[in-house]
Amino acid sequence: MSKLLITRLFVAALVALTAGFVLVLVGLLAALSGAVITIGGPEVVTINGGSFAWALAILIIGGLAITVGGVLGLVSWIGALLNTVKLEDKTWFAILLVLGLLSFGWIAMIAYIFAGPDGTAYRPPAALPSAPGV
Repeated sequence: MSKLLITRLFVAALVALTAGFVLVLVGLLAALSGAVITIGGPEVVTINGGSFAWALAILIIGGLAITVGGVLGLVSWIGALLNTVKLEDKTWFAILLVLGLLSFGWIAMIAYIFAGPDGTAYRPPAALPSAPGV
């Protein structure tokens, strides 16, 4: 997997996560606005079913966007690991692996996108041909 594809997946993950969190916030605000507090009588809170159904739909869509963003982030992290394991210097691989396992993978991925090497561009040095008869 090329670094360009890994970068695109990670950016798509960030966009999906951001959109998902915004939708969840909007859904929560819509759900709260659907609840009407009455000051007297036997009922303390009444809920408008129509607005609550829309709020629930927005929450479900936001949750799905967050899930898709998480999966895309995981795929981009695994792609970055597979990309950097090909390199002779395993520093980037170790940083991505350790920070990812410690739940700080997004920091390592941002650093990798801006400064990391592309393992697909790496070609191991060719062996020197030996002289005949040696």
